[in-house]
Amino acid sequence: MTPPRVLLPLLLLLPALVPAATPATRLPPPGIEVPAAARAELTAGAAALAADLAALRAELATRRRSELVESPRGEPVESARGELVESARELAELIPDAEIFHKAVDWALRYDEFFDLKQVAAAHRALATGRERVAALRRGEAPWRTATGLVVRGYRSKIDGSVQPYGLVVPPDLTPGRPRRLMVWLLGRGEKRIELAFIGEREAGPPQLTPCDTVTLIPYGRYCNATKFAGETDVFEALAATRAEQPIDPDRILVAGFSMGGASTWHLATHHAGLWAAAAPGAGFAETAAYAKVFAPGKEPPTAWEQKLWGWYDATAYARNLSHCPTIAYSGEIDPQKQAADVMSAALAQEGLTLPHLIGPGTAHKYHPEVRQDLTARLEALLNRGRDPRPVTLRVTTHTLRYPGASWLRFEGLAQHWSRADLEGTRRGDAAVEVTTRGTTAVRLLLPGLRQVKIDGQEVTLPAAHTAEAVLHRQDGVWRAGHPPAGPRKRPGLTGPVNDAFLDRFLFVRPTGRAWHPAVGTWATAELERARHLWRTLFRGDAPIKDDTAVTAEDLAQSHIVLWGDPGSNRLLARLLPDLPLQWDTRTLTFRGERHDAAHHAPILIYPNPLNPEKYVVLNTGIDFRDHAYGSNSLQTPKLPDHAIIDLREPPGARWPGRIVAAGFFDEAWR
Repeated sequence: MTPPRVLLPLLLLLPALVPAATPATRLPPPGIEVPAAARAELTAGAAALAADLAALRAELATRRRSELVESPRGEPVESARGELVESARELAELIPDAEIFHKAVDWALRYDEFFDLKQVAAAHRALATGRERVAALRRGEAPWRTATGLVVRGYRSKIDGSVQPYGLVVPPDLTPGRPRRLMVWLLGRGEKRIELAFIGEREAGPPQLTPCDTVTLIPYGRYCNATKFAGETDVFEALAATRAEQPIDPDRILVAGFSMGGASTWHLATHHAGLWAAAAPGAGFAETAAYAKVFAPGKEPPTAWEQKLWGWYDATAYARNLSHCPTIAYSGEIDPQKQAADVMSAALAQEGLTLPHLIGPGTAHKYHPEVRQDLTARLEALLNRGRDPRPVTLRVTTHTLRYPGASWLRFEGLAQHWSRADLEGTRRGDAAVEVTTRGTTAVRLLLPGLRQVKIDGQEVTLPAAHTAEAVLHRQDGVWRAGHPPAGPRKRPGLTGPVNDAFLDRFLFVRPTGRAWHPAVGTWATAELERARHLWRTLFRGDAPIKDDTAVTAEDLAQSHIVLWGDPGSNRLLARLLPDLPLQWDTRTLTFRGERHDAAHHAPILIYPNPLNPEKYVVLNTGIDFRDHAYGSNSLQTPKLPDHAIIDLREPPGARWPGRIVAAGFFDEAWR
C-alpha cells in the first residue's frame, strides 16, 4: 500500500536519519523496590495527608452551606457575609494545589513508580508541602498564589475529575496588575516523569528558554504523549487555570518546547495558530510517516483509514495556518530530529511560506548556547509586538472540525472529513468581508457589526439582528445566511473518530447483565480493563465508570457515554440500540448491510447520543492505540475510524483489538 499522494514530497526528506521507534510494553517502566521502612513511613504520611484533605473539604463544604440562605423562591443566594461565601468557594477551588502532592506520593507507592531512591526524600518533601498547603487553606490563606520564582500548582480536570499538576515560573519584578506575557513551555519525552518526578523538576529550575519579563507555564501534559488527546486538553486547562489567576495578556502568549516538546509545539502552533504571538519548536517530529518510517521494508503497512487519520495530528497538513503564527524553528546541525524542521520547511514552501530555521553548528540533540540567545532575543521581540487578534486577511486549513479555524474565520461544516478544506477571508472595513472556500459547506464569522459577505463570488446580506457572529451555509450550490438545516451533522465538537470522545468529559458504562455470547462478554471485559489501565498509566487519571443501572440524566447531559458489552449485558446499550445505526440480536450483528455472526463479532462505534445529540455514545473502546505505539510518541495517533466490526476469533494483540473485518467513516450527516 502506498502513502497518500500529499505525503510523498515529505517522505523523501531525511528518513534515514530518524531513529526507529524503541519497542515498549509498559509505560511507565517498572520501578525499583523501596525499602520496607521507607515505604511504610510514606504510606502512613500519604494516608494522613488524605485524611487532612478530606477534613478540609468537609470544613469548607460546611462553611459554604452556612454562608448561603434560601431565597423566597428556594434559590440559594449570598448572605450578608457575601465575601465569605466567595472565600469558601475560592478556597475549595484551591484544594487541588494541595491534593496534587498527595497524588504524587500515593500513586508512586500504589503503582510501584519510584525509579530512584532519591525520590523517597522527594516524596517526604511533597507530603510536607501538601500538609503546609492544607494548613494554610484552613487559615483562609494561599500564599503560593502570589509567590514568585518556581511554583507548583494543581487543577481538577473536566475530562475525568483527576487532579493534574502544572508548573509556573514567575519573575519577581513584574508590575502588579499589569498584563503579563506568557510562555507555554512543553516538555520533552520522559518515560519516568510521573507526578512526583514532574514536581521535582518544577522545583529544581526553570526550562531551557526563559524570555525576560515573561511568566512561564509548564503543563504536565498528562505524562508522555506529545500533547495528544487528553495531553492537548491538559495544556488548555492549565492555561485557563493560569489566566484565571494572573493578568495574562491574551495577545502575548508564546508556545515553545524541545524534543517531544518541539513535536507538541509543531502540533499546537499549526492546529491552534490563532492563539499565539509566536511559536518556537525545537527538534521533535511534525508528522508520522517519515519520522516513524512506517513504510520501511518488512513493516506491516498502515491501513487506509489510519493513514487518513494522520490528518488529525500531522503538522505538515496544517502548515498553511502558520501564516498567522510567527514561527522560528531550532535544530542541532547533527540532530536526527532536525528532520521535523526540514519537512515543515517543505510543507510551508508548498504554501508559499518560509520558515526561519536556526541551526546550532556541530550540535546534536540540545540547544547551542549562542543560538539559544539569538532565539530568545527574537522571541522577546515577537512578544513585544504581540499577536494581531483580528487580522485583516486570514488563511486557514483543516482536515477535521476538531480544529475549526483561527481568529474570526471558522469552519462550521466540511464537504468530507479527513480531506483538506481551506478558507481565506479578507475584512473590508468593519461591516463587510470577502471569503473563498474549498471543501467547506458552512462557515462561521466572528465579526461584530458584519452586514455584508461576499463568499465564493456570491453576495450575501446578513439579517439586521446579526450581532457578534454569523453563520453561512451552502445549500444546493448557493450560500445562505444561517445555520445548516436541522438534522445530524458533523460539526465542531462532534466529528469522530472514536478517540475524539476522550478529549472531553466521558463516562465508562460497565455492563451488569450476562452477555448473549461468552466470547463477546469476555472480549468486552478485557477491553474495558485494558482501557482503564491505559488511561491510568498513560493519561494519569482514573477513568470515570458506572454500572449501566446507575447512569443518571446528569451523566447523559454532561458526558460522552462509553458503553461496554452487548445489548444482553448492558441495559443502556439495549435502550439506545433502536436509535443506533446497527441491528444486533442474539444471532446476527448487521451493519451497513453486512451480516456478521453475533457469537463471534462485536462493534466499535462512535455516534451522536440519541438521548443527547450534543454528546457522543461510544461502543467498546477507549483510546485505541496499543502497545506497539508506546515506544514513539509519533505513533500515538488514532488507529480506528468512526466504526469497525471486530472478529473475536483472533485474540487482541499489540496492534488491534482483534481482527478488523470492516471499518470506515460516517459521512457528514452521520450516515
